Amino acid sequence: MPLQRSNTADKFIVDRRRPHRNSDVARAVRKTRDRLAQQSGSPDFDREMLKLHAHAMVGSVTVIPLLVAAIAAAGMLAGMGSQMLIWAALTVLFNAGLAFIARRTDKTEAAEIKPAQTQRYFLIAHLLSGLGWAYFASLSCGACGIDQFQVIKAVVLLLAMAATAIMTSSLSGALVATFAVPIVAYAYVSAKPMMPIEMVMLALLAVALPFFSYVARHLNRSSVMLMSFRSEKDSLIAELETANAMSDEARRRAEEANLAKSRFLASMSHELRTPLNAILGFSEVMANEVLGPMGNPTYRDYAGDVHDSGQHLLNLINEILDLSRIEAGRYQLNEEPMSLLALAEDSCHMMELRARNKDIRIIQEFEPTLPRLFADERAVRQILLNLLSNAIKFTPSDGEVRVRVGWTAGGGQYISVKDNGPGIPAEEIPVVLSAFGQGSIAIKSAEQGTGLGLPIVQGLIAMHGGDLQLHSKLREGTEAIVIFPPTRVMEELPALPTREVANARRR
Repeated sequence: MPLQRSNTADKFIVDRRRPHRNSDVARAVRKTRDRLAQQSGSPDFDREMLKLHAHAMVGSVTVIPLLVAAIAAAGMLAGMGSQMLIWAALTVLFNAGLAFIARRTDKTEAAEIKPAQTQRYFLIAHLLSGLGWAYFASLSCGACGIDQFQVIKAVVLLLAMAATAIMTSSLSGALVATFAVPIVAYAYVSAKPMMPIEMVMLALLAVALPFFSYVARHLNRSSVMLMSFRSEKDSLIAELETANAMSDEARRRAEEANLAKSRFLASMSHELRTPLNAILGFSEVMANEVLGPMGNPTYRDYAGDVHDSGQHLLNLINEILDLSRIEAGRYQLNEEPMSLLALAEDSCHMMELRARNKDIRIIQEFEPTLPRLFADERAVRQILLNLLSNAIKFTPSDGEVRVRVGWTAGGGQYISVKDNGPGIPAEEIPVVLSAFGQGSIAIKSAEQGTGLGLPIVQGLIAMHGGDLQLHSKLREGTEAIVIFPPTRVMEELPALPTREVANARRR
């Protein structure tokens, strides 16, 4: 049966049904998501577009004045004189008013901008700046003697129109507001006996206005896409900040829970072990009738049951504390040279009586000679006893438990404990390797355990740099393999010379 995740697991870490505790992050998420859903015509969208237009005008505030200065200088060299200076002054003045509105809008917060009013101010400022170009279109140069002066004016208007189309792409209608009047003024001045070239230039100006408006609309779409990408970036950043905030909260809660668990286990170790020692001691005295016969064999049996139950509870407490120390990284290994073969023989001998009571044979298959390991003997003994205990527990009567000790292919050493019990389903192997996890067969078994044996084995062998492998098939049995890395295997030392050999060398 596949494992099912509990829907309440995250509730104790981060309650997702409650508002985020970081209110600034929550507001940022809502703001960016709303911005992504905006379309033209909504107030927030119009504010963003106005801010973008104002920023573009501020960034190009010197373009038009430089163009005007260049045209004015060329006109004065051509002999146009004061009328060119008047045009330049008026155009720069109108452009300064436009720049003032743009700078004020750029410095204003988007939420404080009134879209309709600000858009109206911009269009009026563009219309006024267009009056300067209309004045330029009405200029004449009878005294300068320049041929095709009307063509030159049309070329200048085309240049100014192209520059304005690029700068005002974020504001719809700005280009028409700026150059509709200058084109009309140019057509009025050229209406007097019009040369063919002047007619061509007038037509070119008339066509250029919708063409540049079309270009401005495409640039406007690019601006909208830029806003969308920026909003997506802001949204991703906000989501990342939200995830970080949730992760920090989850880590804090996990640390608090781990601290509470450690305090509870420390308290349980002291509070439970103290009375258990008294229970075990007095029940053993009563069961063995050390102070005299009890007179009633039933009471003696009860005392033995009390002692066995107390011993079982003490073992359970020790297993929980061992697992807690392993998980907390506080389990200290007392490493020293040890023989894996000798330890395996001792462990099998210790479990021999328990196996014999169930008519189970323990078969030993050991390599003849193995060098010593540099490991914690107590931890390795606990590993062996836990594996043997599990194997005997689930092996049926008249079965067998096969214990093997030998070399690995990589030069390490291994211990294998294999039984011919009912086996473990493949999907339940991760369960039995987790703390307090038990398979369905173990739950139905009469000898239920705590589910801590294999996690302790896994933790202890991991501290030695090794690995635990669990192979099982239903109705065929289970094999647990503990592998020690080659770095734990010690080289065999040469034998010390005897006294006779030493004396012979001196001769």
